[in-house]
Amino acid sequence: MGVVVAGQYIYITQTKTNATQFHCQIIIILTTKPLLSNPAAQLQIIPFFLTSLIHLQIILSLLGDQVSLTLLSLPRSFSSPMAAACGFATSIASSTRSNPNPRPLAVSRPQLQTFYKPLNNRMSPALNKRLFVRCESVSQKLNSIDKEELKRSSVMALAQLKDSAMDRYTKEKSSIVVIGLNVHTAPVDVREKLAIQEAQWPQAISELCALNHIEEAAVLSTCNRIEVYVVALSQHRGVKEVTEWMSKISGVSVSELCQHRFMLYNKDATRHLFEVASGLDSIVLGEGQILAQVKQVKKLGQGVDGFNKKIGGLFEHAIITGKRVRTETNISAGSVSVSSAAVELALMKLPESSYATSRVLVIGAGKMGKLVIKHLAAKGCKEMVVVNRTEEKVAVIREELKDIQIIYKPLSEMMACAAEADVIFTSTASDSPLFLKEHVKTLPVDTEMGRRLFIDISVPRNVGPCVSDLETAEVYNVDDLKDIVAANKEDRLRKAMEAQTIISEELQHFEAWKDSLEAVPTIKKLRAYLERIRASEMDKCLSKMGDVTDKEKKAIYDLSMGMMKKFLHGPMQHLRCDGRSDCQKPEEMLEIMHAVNRMFDLETEIILETVRTKMERIKR
Repeated sequence: MGVVVAGQYIYITQTKTNATQFHCQIIIILTTKPLLSNPAAQLQIIPFFLTSLIHLQIILSLLGDQVSLTLLSLPRSFSSPMAAACGFATSIASSTRSNPNPRPLAVSRPQLQTFYKPLNNRMSPALNKRLFVRCESVSQKLNSIDKEELKRSSVMALAQLKDSAMDRYTKEKSSIVVIGLNVHTAPVDVREKLAIQEAQWPQAISELCALNHIEEAAVLSTCNRIEVYVVALSQHRGVKEVTEWMSKISGVSVSELCQHRFMLYNKDATRHLFEVASGLDSIVLGEGQILAQVKQVKKLGQGVDGFNKKIGGLFEHAIITGKRVRTETNISAGSVSVSSAAVELALMKLPESSYATSRVLVIGAGKMGKLVIKHLAAKGCKEMVVVNRTEEKVAVIREELKDIQIIYKPLSEMMACAAEADVIFTSTASDSPLFLKEHVKTLPVDTEMGRRLFIDISVPRNVGPCVSDLETAEVYNVDDLKDIVAANKEDRLRKAMEAQTIISEELQHFEAWKDSLEAVPTIKKLRAYLERIRASEMDKCLSKMGDVTDKEKKAIYDLSMGMMKKFLHGPMQHLRCDGRSDCQKPEEMLEIMHAVNRMFDLETEIILETVRTKMERIKR
């Protein structure tokens, strides 16, 4: 395999020495001799070399017994050193393919030490042990090469270089990916191990963005789902890294995660989040609480390094979609949240004769507990006991529901309160179960049903799974809420179809907005390029005119700015897109963008900026 670096490009070939081995030759083209001793110039080459080694892991994945590093130093006499470098690189790569055992023509130890020392500090130990570095100085060989033929071959070489692995990597259109587990794909005992508290979401974003192939990230963790949304440089490697991260934080093996996870990419991932925000992916169709949780993701992500333009825009559009669906379809009418479904489940399980006299206990006065209390009140419950760590939250709820008798009890009296309750709702953030089998079997049973009803809407679960083995206990968790979704099915399906139409419209708007982001670097570079020309030409003009008044200076300045804006108007109109109907198609816009890059030589600067950003993230 040969990797040829020519200026800002890498050209890759591979040579198969036998059925199982590859020879890897890395050729770095230096356009002037003093480049090796110039640290600033080295920095223009090293990031691409390091990215090919560390990021793409070219060497580790395709390495044979030996790797050689070739430094080619071209003389200054070439009128087009880049073209010469590209053409010569192509010929070297071609000869490498035909010769499975290339030998160095010469070894220059001083050059080897100068270049290899800073490089050695950045390589992983595993790679360093396997890398055999040789430095060849072959500039004298160029004298025997026909320069005109070299220039002609450079045209084809440049085309090949544009398709090289490094070029594709640095300019690859990042993918939006979602990797997750939800109530449809994984049981609660798996999901609860992966649950991430809201306070830990920012830290999770930072950890995810520290992974090599992840640029941006967000985490949505609820009782029904754990979903990780990322902008990945590579779909395959991004999914692999996120899955390993999920395994690390949860203790669930990668193989088990792979059995239960789902993965969606780009438009499918976007549509999925829009459906989630609209309540179409919930146990109870159209539930409203999930939209609030999506909003919370955006709120907690703001200001966190890694919750950037694309992910932030994705969640912003999801919130807009969720609001539209609820407003235009009225899909949220009726019992549409987990908490309301929990109350309805209790009503279904309790005998009608005992409903008015049933003793209700709610454990936890957080968001979910508060919603349960409100739904109980809406269904006619006039008295309940609420157990919580502190009384402050209970006092707030009591103030809102003044017609309901809400009795506060501290957590230390939980078991005593449970002994007197017929129905127990649990909704705390406890990491371990509050009720175990040995606790519940000692509780007296004095209900018409002959057993106590536990409705656990917490993840992780507050009621141990073995409690359901007792004849005196009937336990339901979030997975059992599926039983409620039966009434008005035809109406729900009609509203869901209306919602899908809205989602498709918003998906189109988001995709247009996202595609327009691809043009942002080009727009910035083009504007800066023209501003440099404008300022330079204006200075030349003023210097030739001699003494001019401030009014005349302003007139010249306004003239130059007006000309620049007029010139920019056409390209900007074609490059920008905000989802309007007359936008360029994505493929047309990308063609225009690449044409502008080529015309004004903006491409190199954009690629450099992309690599520098990723290298800075590696350093951190």
